[in-house]
Amino acid sequence: MQRFEAYLKSHLLQVSSFHPCYESSLGEMLDAGGKRFRPQLLLELVEAHEPLLYDSSLAVALAIEAFHTYSLIHDDLPAMDNASLRRDKETLHVKYDEATAILAGDALNTEAFLLLARSHFRADIRIELVEILAQNGGASGMVLGQALDCHFENQSLSLEQVEFLHKNKTAKLIAASLKMGAVISGLETKVQDELYNYGLDLGLLFQVQDDIIDVTQSDEIAGKTTNNDESKNSFVTILGLAESLRYANDLASKLEQNLNNFDLKTKQALQKAVAHYLWRHKS
Repeated sequence: MQRFEAYLKSHLLQVSSFHPCYESSLGEMLDAGGKRFRPQLLLELVEAHEPLLYDSSLAVALAIEAFHTYSLIHDDLPAMDNASLRRDKETLHVKYDEATAILAGDALNTEAFLLLARSHFRADIRIELVEILAQNGGASGMVLGQALDCHFENQSLSLEQVEFLHKNKTAKLIAASLKMGAVISGLETKVQDELYNYGLDLGLLFQVQDDIIDVTQSDEIAGKTTNNDESKNSFVTILGLAESLRYANDLASKLEQNLNNFDLKTKQALQKAVAHYLWRHKS
């Protein structure tokens, strides 16, 4: 991922004006680091199947990371999680002000689609990439999940409802990253769909682990505000810590089994990208 990190740093948004902090706010959370999990999923698939398209795919990977970062900036706002720490940095509304944070998130959201529109692929591929990100990140995806998460604070949901919430809020963007990598790589529609479904399960595992981190790690270790989910419908809130660990183990086992459904190149790409998440809570 060193190539991606170098590409990201050299393509941070630059907008000159007389605003004292607007330009810096646009790149600050992107440049602060993070797991880079979503771009890695896409790039591992492309490198496995069409390595000559890797460099052209960096802009698409950056689009996904920019979109994801916008969602984090907005998720941390006082109207939502009111978090003060993200990626070991002060959140933007704390460092600057709420308006700056909202506008930085808005800018990164639209920048993601500009990056896709200008990427070096055929027009039909670019349109498909835009559609996948919009479907999974927008009104019937991540935004829906966020709306459910905010509306049902302090109200207990069923496990099935919590899974639906987090499939939308977290898992769909992870699944979209895999599908976008498959589209760039020219994989068959059936394989694209299988990778998307794999990504939904992977996204749920990612979320369960994030919920476990929230109750087991300090802000300093996690690099973000923790112990902040008591009023939220997290897996730990619904299931408890011990049952959440079992849930994570079962998901990890399912994901390991389902790896065998893919061809060797795809399987190896997934193993490289997700090994950390498959094994993190294995007993």
